[in-house]
Amino acid sequence: MKRHLKPPRLLYSYLATEMLAPFFASFVIMNCVFFLVKLIPFLNFVLELNIGVADFIRLFSYLFPNIFLYSIPMAAMMGVTIGFARLSSDSEILALKASGISMYQILPPVIIVAALIALLTSYFSIKLIPLSEISMKQLTYQLLKEKINEGVKEHVFTEALGDVVVYIDQIDKGSGEWQNVWVSDMRGVDNPVITMASSGSMRSDISNMMVTIVLRNGSLHRPSNESAQIVQFDQYQINIPLQPPSGSAVHLKRTALTMQELLDEAQHIPENTLQKRKLLIEFHKRLVLPAGCLIISLIGLPLGMQARPGKKAIGIQAGLAIFVLYYILFTFGKSLAEQNIAPVALSMWAPNAFFLVLAIFWIVRISNEQSLVPRTVTNLLKALSMKIFAPIGVVCNRMLNRMKRSDQVP
Repeated sequence: MKRHLKPPRLLYSYLATEMLAPFFASFVIMNCVFFLVKLIPFLNFVLELNIGVADFIRLFSYLFPNIFLYSIPMAAMMGVTIGFARLSSDSEILALKASGISMYQILPPVIIVAALIALLTSYFSIKLIPLSEISMKQLTYQLLKEKINEGVKEHVFTEALGDVVVYIDQIDKGSGEWQNVWVSDMRGVDNPVITMASSGSMRSDISNMMVTIVLRNGSLHRPSNESAQIVQFDQYQINIPLQPPSGSAVHLKRTALTMQELLDEAQHIPENTLQKRKLLIEFHKRLVLPAGCLIISLIGLPLGMQARPGKKAIGIQAGLAIFVLYYILFTFGKSLAEQNIAPVALSMWAPNAFFLVLAIFWIVRISNEQSLVPRTVTNLLKALSMKIFAPIGVVCNRMLNRMKRSDQVP
């Protein structure tokens, strides 16, 4: 009669609790740090537009999916590292091994927890980030448009449009049509371009974040030092891009596209241009980072196991260093893809492949009661450091001896 071994659910739940507690603590701390970093550029935007508390909370909440894309993987790695560092320092891992539980039996709850967190990260990356980009763009446009609408009044010089100043003699309350309009445009010129029209109106284009002033039956006066130019027109348009004061509330168009739209846009570009590569980079980025969350979380297991009773834990510091190294390699691969030095897919997924091999290698070594770094590699590094730093030490000793001799001379 076959005996079916059931998974130790009590052990799995206990290990999951040990990992999730520091994960949530790290998640809160890291998001508070990211919040303060992102808050500073937004203060100017808030003060310029006099945004209320409710609109500010809505606008800032649209940034959190982008923040979570980086804070969740880091918190996941810290959760696994801190959890197993505590278990190791309290000799609980030693007790599990003495009970006949191998490292491979401890691995499933780590994979399950890391996979669930990676799926959550992928949901933010694939679904919520494009939606938040669109919502932020719409809300930013609405706030800027409201500022303009509040500034456009009869018999008042409106300066809400930046370098374009508008004066309106009369506004129809029903249709919003302007009568007897005067516009001064100082954009890119030393002397203002004056436009006068008998009527006009303002149109909005939220897709391009732009308002258009349509003037009818008027004249355009372009003064200069040598000669002035007067142009009569039946209809004249002035396009004014709406940009927030901080310049940080509107992102590139590709970040607002869905995964399928990114591929479709890239396929419509036949040549391997920078625009096409950026679309493909954005597509792979939304998959690479969630997968990286799973991989670096697995690396937290061998790092946490380095803790011992009475021994200073180095897993947390090493985890932070590996996390920074991961994003350095990710940024480097992204740069290679943008410059067309290497294929996009290879450049974007190479860091994940490297750290996956590293995670498997370290897990196998700790399961065999071996150190993370092989002794041959350690000896090689020591020999190299001796060759590099020994001459420097000799030179420093000679300089110190000379200084001592000079001090002894009367």
